Amino acid sequence: MPKEKTTRAKRSTKAEGGRKKKDPNQPKRGLSAYMFFANEQRDKVREDNPGIKFGEVGKMLGEKWKALSEKQKEPYEAKAKADKQRYEEEKAAYTAGGVDDDEDEE
Repeated sequence: MPKEKTTRAKRSTKAEGGRKKKDPNQPKRGLSAYMFFANEQRDKVREDNPGIKFGEVGKMLGEKWKALSEKQKEPYEAKAKADKQRYEEEKAAYTAGGVDDDEDEE
């Protein structure tokens, strides 16, 4: 006689616990200075290197970011700071509305 499979039942109970669904109204986090730089430069890197692989684009962007001086990074840092401020304001308004019950359940 074949053995019964009991391992499947254990996995399904774990899946039932699962994660809580993310609230679509929750504000998006602020972008970093690097992400502002990467979003601005990504198309240029692809134009300069046609046929480049996805991972290579990221590597080239990282190298370009490291090569920038502090003065060249300032506009991106300013955008990141403004975006962080926007996120903090939206987060405060979101939590003040009583919508965020995330902390109670954890």
